[in-house]
Amino acid sequence: MPDALDLLQTRRSSRVVDLVLPGPSPEQLDIMLTIASRVPDHGKLAPWRFIVFEGEGRVRAGMALADVYAELNPDASEKRLNEERGRFARVPLVVAVVSSAAPHVKIPEWEQLLSSAAAAENLLLAAMALGYGATWITEWPTYEPKARAALGLAEHERITGFLYIGTATQALEDRPRPALADIVTRF
Repeated sequence: MPDALDLLQTRRSSRVVDLVLPGPSPEQLDIMLTIASRVPDHGKLAPWRFIVFEGEGRVRAGMALADVYAELNPDASEKRLNEERGRFARVPLVVAVVSSAAPHVKIPEWEQLLSSAAAAENLLLAAMALGYGATWITEWPTYEPKARAALGLAEHERITGFLYIGTATQALEDRPRPALADIVTRF
């Protein structure tokens, strides 16, 4: 297991095409989801939940999304529909982080949404701490109400992101990061 500071200083998203079997074991997934749920959560609302796409569930979800895509794009090619059918089957595991942020008497929706984003980041870091590659993606199903419904979301729920997780086949090269002088001000 990597040192926490080393992990945070070297965090890098894997490319989806570089994530292969094996994926996390059920026990490792439970660890990752437990860590993902340990985020700031004012009011203890748990304004997020997780949808796990594994095994045949990845294929069923892809079929549902392909049906929605075909409905929205009647001229879609069979090649494009096949891409949708295989959307989640590209990797061993996909976890959707779902935000259920809603009006509340004390806790602003914005804070609830940020808690959901923190859950996604914790999940990403937990996967990497366990030795897996991971990436956080928002794709068209994130923004399409019919796609969200096909994946089992309630009307008020939104997808914070899809986390694709597997064994990385490529070493990750760092990309240029902003200089602190460019992004930090002191008051």
